[in-house]
Amino acid sequence: MERTLSIVKPDGVSRGLIGEVVKRLEDNDLRIVALKMIHMTRPQAEGFYAVHRQRPFFASLTDFMSSGPCVVMVLEGEGAIARYRGLMGATNFKDAAPGTIRADFATDIEKNVVHGSDAPETAAFEIGYFFNRFEIVA
Repeated sequence: MERTLSIVKPDGVSRGLIGEVVKRLEDNDLRIVALKMIHMTRPQAEGFYAVHRQRPFFASLTDFMSSGPCVVMVLEGEGAIARYRGLMGATNFKDAAPGTIRADFATDIEKNVVHGSDAPETAAFEIGYFFNRFEIVA
């Protein structure tokens, strides 16, 4: 079984999309093994997105991700990373396949409702950033 991190971003939370995202996860056999609502500080968002520190969008991304509550989840399932990325759709919602979360709900490239890990190594870092081993149900 593979695990990945999912975040319902501040735009998804403020628009009442948590339940819709969770429904799509569960409908696609992705088991939620940890879940909590958080409100990242700017330094916490900067730490999470440190890999993008030199990118031109870093400041706006970390401002946005610290602008309101997020829901962070650990998902588990066969091929969880690829399956969740398929459900999310392309980062740029204009390129996202119809029926994906981003195609259905995103309003711009940053306010694209959800985040998901892109590789097993990334998933391990991201899950560990928000959850300790006692918070994840085996």
